[in-house]
Amino acid sequence: MSLPGGWEWLIIAVFVLVIFGPKRLPEMAKGIGKGIREFKGALSGITDEIEKAAEKPAEKPAEPKAESKPEEPKQD
Repeated sequence: MSLPGGWEWLIIAVFVLVIFGPKRLPEMAKGIGKGIREFKGALSGITDEIEKAAEKPAEKPAEPKAESKPEEPKQD
């Protein structure tokens, strides 16, 4: 499957213009651009978190405390 050529894009643009109208198109483009910016920001935030986690040395597990003697049951 190939991408549409020049004439196909022109026909698609005319249909979109007729369906949504010239006043609504800039609002839609602005909304799409804002969504893409937010997505890229979130994606870069996630990659930063992953890189920070990879740079940290692995934490050692907590060493178990020395075992104390079990208490003897009280006899009454």
